[in-house]
Amino acid sequence: MNREFEGYKIFFPQYKKGKQGLQIFPGTILEHARKLGVAVASECGGQGICGRCVVRIDRGGEALSPRTEAETQFPLGKSERLACQARIVRPANIYVFIKSTGQYSILSETLHRQVEINPLVYAADNQVWWRGPESERLLGEYTGRMYGLAVDVGTTTLVSQVVDLETGEAVATVARRNPQSAYGDDVISRIDYTMRNPDGLQELQSSVVEALNESIQQVAAQYSFNSDQIYEAVVVGNCTMRNLFFGLEVASLGVIPFEAPSKAPVNIKAGELGLQINPEANVYGPALIGGHAGADCLADIIASGLYQAEKASILIDIGTNGEVAIGNKDGLMTCSCAAGGAYEGATVQSGVGAIEGAITNIWIEDSQVRYKTIGDKPPVGICGSGLIDLLGELLKAGIMTKKAKLKEEFAVADGITLSQQDVYQLITSKAGLRLDQDLLIKYYGLTLDEIDKIYLAGAFGNYINADNAIAIGLLPNAPDKVVRIGNAALAGAWEMLVSGQSRQQAEEVAQQIQHVKPNELEDDFSYMIAEKMYF
Repeated sequence: MNREFEGYKIFFPQYKKGKQGLQIFPGTILEHARKLGVAVASECGGQGICGRCVVRIDRGGEALSPRTEAETQFPLGKSERLACQARIVRPANIYVFIKSTGQYSILSETLHRQVEINPLVYAADNQVWWRGPESERLLGEYTGRMYGLAVDVGTTTLVSQVVDLETGEAVATVARRNPQSAYGDDVISRIDYTMRNPDGLQELQSSVVEALNESIQQVAAQYSFNSDQIYEAVVVGNCTMRNLFFGLEVASLGVIPFEAPSKAPVNIKAGELGLQINPEANVYGPALIGGHAGADCLADIIASGLYQAEKASILIDIGTNGEVAIGNKDGLMTCSCAAGGAYEGATVQSGVGAIEGAITNIWIEDSQVRYKTIGDKPPVGICGSGLIDLLGELLKAGIMTKKAKLKEEFAVADGITLSQQDVYQLITSKAGLRLDQDLLIKYYGLTLDEIDKIYLAGAFGNYINADNAIAIGLLPNAPDKVVRIGNAALAGAWEMLVSGQSRQQAEEVAQQIQHVKPNELEDDFSYMIAEKMYF
């Protein structure tokens, strides 16, 4: 401990834990926020490149280092700093207001198939038991309620659902920003952090578990039950997110051939993870598929029923990582691509996540820009569905060419614009995802006409305007085949939580899926990507 700083704290008053403050140490504001578990957006992982970690110093600014050269590249107000650049160099009590915050919009529409409610947790003789893969385990005394937890750990968001295990009904759903965003907005940044820092893996694991614990306690208090009455959790996510949650190695996912050390399902006691449910409860991580197609993609496949269908369909989950699956009961094929964070609000200057005030829909009418925001709040930026609309509308209005060229920066609202660099980020993100769709259809031996349905999974797919997504080339030109299935990853986690049969089927399906890597199969892959960038 640096004795010079003893007795002085940094406070983040917007957050409950931030109001208590943290003993300061020689380090950046971002490092203090991470240690305290306070969410600060940091797309670049703290390198001073993205300019997302803007904070306002309400008191104690004299204790900070002078502005760095990196900070001069961004339009910061007089009392504003980049959290990753502002270092505490002198003792003082410091009060910090984080600008990049907002309440996330919850996607409650999920596709729940009709399944027999038969969880692995059951009550007998006033005791609660768990039917494990090898033996049964006593979890505790039956107190009249048995709950489970379905969790979707996204790169950007963390969504959890408390479920009544006796009825299968969802009690409550909570969505929040994944606090790991403070370590970078993409999986590669987070993998890199674990490789460069001896305690990095533990830091990232603790941050997401602590955030989930807060969500659990929030629901338990609201619905008057004890979190010890949650007897099992099913946690899905892409390969990196699932492994980080369980504290498992992710380094191999960041280097060629980009594969996890093991694809097998995970069963770990809640007490060992620090998850504040019944300490004897089982926490289940479904199997991984391959590459960056993880347990979330498997959950999508289960929730959609793709693996049982007579006709082949394609399933698309668009996020920071994009996953595409194709097939039916006769066989399944998947691929994944780093779609980038452009449609999640990252890498686009006015981009934001699905928070209150985010512009979700845009249309140009009589040469005027019209829009709708989440919660009907004043606009704070544009989220993914709004960005697709904007590109589509600019294209239709002739303001942007088919070569994706803007004549000048386009203003959507006061302080909210789209630049040529933003357009480049968006078309780069959509190109890889669209190419994966076309190649999977080709590899599977079908044509678009032979595809039965095009399932759109996730919050992003739920809200986009399909016509505009087709216009910009993000989706195939088959609007009548598009079916929105909501947060299918969460729905799949729910199904594996309430149905032992579905869990067993998921493990069998995971073994049968063929995962392909088009970038390794196609000699002209880079050229093919370039072709998909334009409209």
